[in-house]
Amino acid sequence: MAKAGEVKVIGGWPSPFVMRPRIALNLKGVEYELLEEKFGAKSELLLRSNPVHKKIPVFLHADRPVCESLIIVQYIDETWPSTGPSILPSDPYDRATARFWAAYIDEKWFPSMTGIARAQGEEAKKAAIDQVVEGLFLLEDAFGKISKGKPFFGGDTIGFLDIALGCFLGWLRVTEKTHGLKLLDEAKVPGLAKWAERFCADDAVKGVMPETEKLAEFAKLIMAKFKAPPPQ
Repeated sequence: MAKAGEVKVIGGWPSPFVMRPRIALNLKGVEYELLEEKFGAKSELLLRSNPVHKKIPVFLHADRPVCESLIIVQYIDETWPSTGPSILPSDPYDRATARFWAAYIDEKWFPSMTGIARAQGEEAKKAAIDQVVEGLFLLEDAFGKISKGKPFFGGDTIGFLDIALGCFLGWLRVTEKTHGLKLLDEAKVPGLAKWAERFCADDAVKGVMPETEKLAEFAKLIMAKFKAPPPQ
């Protein structure tokens, strides 16, 4: 196990990407310290630890930095293989499948969800919503095939793909609340809807999943900054 003070996460509570290593560490039972970054600012430690992308999260293990959320999750799984459940599937094909869908979520699905708030005009907003819904149908089908009837993408316990998608559930709820939508509709995607309930109720997740109201207030700050005119 890690020594006291050896494991740290540079991040911020609202970030879904920061949630990923935090959930992985909770699953493994590894104690860590969260070094909270201030919104709109980048600490010297962050810039020194991630000079390429200059963004959170950064995982510090004995002061050695590991960057990019899903790479960090894989590092955690490989560093503590005999502690807690395995996060990545043991079968090479299943691992490749999980990584494929995780890439789809980050590169296609989540950007379409953030596109709802950024859309200019009702037509653009409807197009973004349609993309999110289409993605949820694809993920519903993937869940059925990958889970093989078990509670999670990872089987009996939360795994790599559960973390990759589940970290966005808080922001999905905020999007639903803000725009009067029902995206994770049990009538349309029953498997995902029930999976989301199980995921959020898990002990590894409960303490790090932000409350919807608190996250919605933070979203207002982001949108205000996004819409603010540039300084003269």
